Amino acid sequence: MIIAIDGPAASGKGTLGKRLAAHYGLRHLDTGLLYRAVAKAMLDAGAPLADEAAAAAAARALDLSSLDEQTLKTETLGEAASIVSAYPAVRAALLDLQRKFAACPPGAVLDGRDIGTVICPDAEVKIFVTAAPEVRARRRLVELRARGEPADEASVLADIRRRDERDRTRAAAPLVPAADAHLLDTTHLDIDAVFRAAVAIVEAARGG
Repeated sequence: MIIAIDGPAASGKGTLGKRLAAHYGLRHLDTGLLYRAVAKAMLDAGAPLADEAAAAAAARALDLSSLDEQTLKTETLGEAASIVSAYPAVRAALLDLQRKFAACPPGAVLDGRDIGTVICPDAEVKIFVTAAPEVRARRRLVELRARGEPADEASVLADIRRRDERDRTRAAAPLVPAADAHLLDTTHLDIDAVFRAAVAIVEAARGG
């Protein structure tokens, strides 16, 4: 079984993806980490983020086993990842990697921005997670402060709005719900309620 979870930044899709994977005994891939890793490789090498060829080369050299969520989940890398993820050459380089991960038995939960539309269009379950930008900004602020990163709500909200616009308007795999995706608005839900709603969606899909 493949469960595809898409949604904008800080919508809660990563946390949901982990919980669904644990619940159903599936592997989990936060595909956003791939783009963060590409951005980090470029920054470490001193390459400008505007260099699409360098970004594509970094994507082709990426090793899934080297992904370190703690290192990659910084606000700086989130903004940088939003830039490199807009490059068609980068998305093309990472496409096969993600599809191979999803295809390995017994299946997987993948979360990102184009899982249900591009990476796994035939996934058995597709969920598009969303929430109001202000709510997502507050959630991201809590995450950042918990990691000791300085941040204020206004700048985090501005960053989220910037990334939303970039994700929705990019030419390669823009952020849109798949036609057959189930919409899950988490604005007024805690993670337990979100998880229960998602499980109900999965069970209905399996039963159908």
